[in-house]
Amino acid sequence: MLLNGVRAGGVYRLMGEKQISIPSQTASLGEIVAIARLEGIKTGDTLSSKEKPSELLPKADTLEPVYALAVTPEKRKDEVKLSSAFAKLIEEDPSLHWEQHGDTKEVILWGQGEIHLQVALDRLRRKYNLPMTTHLPQVPYKETIRNANKVHGRYKHQTGGHGAFGDVHLDIKPLPRGEGFHFHQTIVGGVVPKQYIPGVEMGVKEYLDHGPLGFPVVDVDVTLTDGSYHSVDSSEQAFKQAARIAMSEGMPSCHPVLLEPILSVKVSVPAECTAKVLQLVSGRRGQILGYESLTQWKGWDQVTAYLPQAEMHNFIIELRSLTMGVGTFTWTYDHLQEVPDKVTNRVLTNNGNGKN
Repeated sequence: MLLNGVRAGGVYRLMGEKQISIPSQTASLGEIVAIARLEGIKTGDTLSSKEKPSELLPKADTLEPVYALAVTPEKRKDEVKLSSAFAKLIEEDPSLHWEQHGDTKEVILWGQGEIHLQVALDRLRRKYNLPMTTHLPQVPYKETIRNANKVHGRYKHQTGGHGAFGDVHLDIKPLPRGEGFHFHQTIVGGVVPKQYIPGVEMGVKEYLDHGPLGFPVVDVDVTLTDGSYHSVDSSEQAFKQAARIAMSEGMPSCHPVLLEPILSVKVSVPAECTAKVLQLVSGRRGQILGYESLTQWKGWDQVTAYLPQAEMHNFIIELRSLTMGVGTFTWTYDHLQEVPDKVTNRVLTNNGNGKN
């Protein structure tokens, strides 16, 4: 009988396919055994035969994800099963993680490597009847502008009855990196009635979801400065369309540039492998910030660097190859950075040139 009234169904030594019962249900210190039928016990739990453990035993840390695949059910109807199947999968293996990316809308499965994810996906297929297709996750590129511009947009549509009319003048300006999107209005004299201004902002935002290069636009300031309306034909929807027209005509002249996410990466490796890892990081367009000895791990170094997310997909595979399988890393998102021209051309070609 274990803690919390859980009764073990038996203790076994595993020898290949054989299960050898331990008659007294006791195992020696350090021995690896199998315990049968533990209801309510999940991966990572500490088991004890006492009512209260004499001391709190440390738990294994959850491994940080280092490898990702975008996954899609082979059958569209299976999409509703995804969250519950992933929850069961992660309950068995907490080193797995999944998310639906906010920018790309892809479902991403994270794990410790290519084989780890292949095993997890095979379990989804066999155990939960959920076959999946996979591909490399998209990089959530953004874009911004370098130059300001003043633009005019007019939407006029006549169908025989009431028509549609909206007319706006916009000032578009770049913002410092990380400022996001700002919208202002300096309308005087009611040339654009207040009830139509939210439509202008909505039209601007809709355009910025898919800018001239084909990606969401960030760090842009747009000001509604002037316009005109029709007492019968104007509406919020008409001003929304006028704003979209103004943005689509003005943004390409603002010198749009592509931005890519940059990750802050800390790579832990044996000291004799540090030079190779520095070459690996540099070869992936990384910016090395420095390296130092790990005090808690004798003979190990930690390399700190900035790495483009676009260069991270197979990083763990190469790192393990260079370090006899023991190198590892952690990462966090840090900032957006302009993409070099050569890489920009390749990205835009793959994205269909990003025409809006």
